[in-house]
Amino acid sequence: MTSAVLRTLGLGLVAWGSAAQRSDPRHNVWSHANIQRILASNEAVQFENGPVGLTTFANIPYANCLSEEFDGNYDIAILGAPFDTGVTGRPGARFGPRGIRAGSWRITPGEAWSVYTGRNVFQSWAKIVDCGDAHLTWLDNTVALAQLEKAHKVVGGRDAASTTKSSKPRIITLGGDHTTTLPALRAAYQRWGPMTVIHFDAHIDTWDPDVLGGESHYAGINHGTFLHIAHEEGLITNHSIHAGIRAPVSRPTEDMDNDKRCGFASITARDLDILGTRGIIQALKDRVGDAKVYLSVDIDVLDPAYAPATGTAEPGGWTTRELLTILDALAGLNIVGADIVEVAPVYDNAGETTVLVASEVVQSILDLMIQMPVE
Repeated sequence: MTSAVLRTLGLGLVAWGSAAQRSDPRHNVWSHANIQRILASNEAVQFENGPVGLTTFANIPYANCLSEEFDGNYDIAILGAPFDTGVTGRPGARFGPRGIRAGSWRITPGEAWSVYTGRNVFQSWAKIVDCGDAHLTWLDNTVALAQLEKAHKVVGGRDAASTTKSSKPRIITLGGDHTTTLPALRAAYQRWGPMTVIHFDAHIDTWDPDVLGGESHYAGINHGTFLHIAHEEGLITNHSIHAGIRAPVSRPTEDMDNDKRCGFASITARDLDILGTRGIIQALKDRVGDAKVYLSVDIDVLDPAYAPATGTAEPGGWTTRELLTILDALAGLNIVGADIVEVAPVYDNAGETTVLVASEVVQSILDLMIQMPVE
C-alpha cells in the first residue's frame, strides 16, 4: 500500500472508531496509534466476531487430526463425512459437512450463551476442535466406508485434553448420508463396546439388506440397512429406540417385526401429539437408561417445511423447536458419539433453514456431551 492509501485508511478507521468509542470503549483498538501499529506489524489481527480464516464449525479452531504429524489433544472433535452414494433417494449429502459449517457461521464461541440453559458449550472444560473432513473416495462404497472407519479410529484414538474427565475424545460426525453411521459405530465399538442407539429419523433404517438392496452384498449396505447390519455385527444393544418415525415400510408386517428383532422400539411422529415433548423425553430416557448411547439425528426427522434440504423428505414431521426441546432435555445420558446426517444443501431454500437447524442440533449435542463426561 502507498502511504497515501494507508493515511486514508487510517483516517477513515479513526473517524469510524471515534464515533464507536463514545458508546463502547472496547473499540479503542481503532485509535490512530493502534492503527499505525497494526499496519506496521507482521502479526495477524485478531477480531472477536465474525467468520474469518478457514470455515470451521462455529468458528472453532481447526486441527489436522488425521495427520501423522499432529500431536495435539482435544475432548470433542467435529468430523465431516462427505459421502452420499448409499442413498435410495436424492443425492447431495456429500456436501452436508460444508453446508452445516456454513450454517454455523453466525455462532461466535465467545458469545454463544444459551438463553435456555445459561451455558456456553464453547466456554467449558471441553476443548472442541474441527478436524475437517475424512478423505473418502466417491468411486467405491466399500473402500470409502473403510476409510471413514479408519478416520474415526484415528480421531477417537488420541488422548483427551481433559484427562480428568475422559481419557479419550468423543466425535460428532457431520454427514453425509446415513450409511456413514455404520463405520462410526464400528469404530466407537472398539472404544466403548456395545452401544444403545437413539435414532431420530422419519425412517426405521433397519431394513434387511435382502429387501433393500438385495441385488448384491455391495448394494445391501446403504442408508436404509445400516442399523440392521450394526445389530448383526453386535455393535448395538437390544434397547435402542427410534423417534419421529412416519415413513411407509416395504412390507405389511415383516419390516417392523425385523425392526423389533434388531432391538428397536419406535416413537412415531404423531406420538408427540398425544404424549407431548415431556412424554417423548421420558420414553427415550426410560428406554436407554444408563447405557452408553450413540445419538444419530437424520435431518428428515423434521417436517420438510423446516428442513427441505434432504434426500428422502417425508411430510408430517416435527418442528425445529420440538426437536431441539427434546434433544436438550436428554441431559444426563451417557452420549459416547453422535452424528447429524442426510443434509443435502442443494435442496435448501434461500434462507438456508436446513443448514441453520443442523448447526443448532450440533450445539445441542455438544451440550449433552459436556454435561455428562464419559470414561
